Amino acid sequence: MTRPLVIADLTLKNDLILAPMAGYGDPPFRRLCAEWGAGLTVTEMISVKGLVYKGEKTRRMLAVSEAERPYAAVQLFGRDPAAFARALTETDALAAFSLIDINMGCPVPKITKQGEGSALLKEPALAAEIVRAVKRHAGGRPVGVKMRLGYCKDQNIAVDFAKAMEQAGADLVTVHGRTAHQGYAGLADWDGIAAVKAAVSVPVAGSGDVSLANYRARRTLVDGLMLGRGALGRPWLFAVMLGSHTPRRLPDVLATHIGYMREYAGSAYAAVNFRKHLSHYLHTLPGAKEIKQKAFTIGDAQALTEYLVGCAPLQNVYTSDKPELLDIR
Repeated sequence: MTRPLVIADLTLKNDLILAPMAGYGDPPFRRLCAEWGAGLTVTEMISVKGLVYKGEKTRRMLAVSEAERPYAAVQLFGRDPAAFARALTETDALAAFSLIDINMGCPVPKITKQGEGSALLKEPALAAEIVRAVKRHAGGRPVGVKMRLGYCKDQNIAVDFAKAMEQAGADLVTVHGRTAHQGYAGLADWDGIAAVKAAVSVPVAGSGDVSLANYRARRTLVDGLMLGRGALGRPWLFAVMLGSHTPRRLPDVLATHIGYMREYAGSAYAAVNFRKHLSHYLHTLPGAKEIKQKAFTIGDAQALTEYLVGCAPLQNVYTSDKPELLDIR
């Protein structure tokens, strides 16, 4: 089912959003998910300091494929409103993005120790100041905030925090249904997410444990769904949820993904960085351990592609709309 999502003046083709995922959401993976139907892709978290100092690695992470345009968002993190403003005004690296998202939900200690990510949940006044700064300098583009239910265990400040972000100018609020202290443990609290939806007038996207078993019900609670870990090794999940999935041979999908990585950053990058994706692609298949053991010894993208395309156990494996999302024919 296709349901457009309207965020201020931006109308997405559907309500399914690829989550920002550190270490996974590089331009090749975002491209693949866009081709499978994601209505919006979001970059990995980008440091505003990295943008200000024009780091080459940061700029490479901001590549946008034609498949994503014009529905690509950049997610920025930091804690200094002036740095956010400089990142938006002193570089053209963000020109290709149609939405600016602010990370206020990352629970990783190396981020929160700097007062960034979900640590901003403890400083709503500063968080609101950041939103106002981004809104002023976003060039008319909508501004989103990605947040959690709260910072501490069993704390739920989501409604008040979301209201404050809306008042500061946020056009979209995305809520992950756990606190920062929970990380990714336990079940996401969708009642908490629904409470935010009921409390604000801007669109609300929900995140956390979205699957084929529950996405229809959860779609009724929010304006959009954000898919993260569930899409790893299963980029066709978007097409399945949209009702537009056409089965493809898994080796062909693997070859396409490696090819995009090779095009993006070269053979060595593709061969090494595809390994983590391969683990997700194969994790439900018999014989996956043996396939990975061989694949992980290959340091050349072309050789890796040839091995996987010709790998006997993969020849009759297809993408699927079943809960496990793979068919063995």
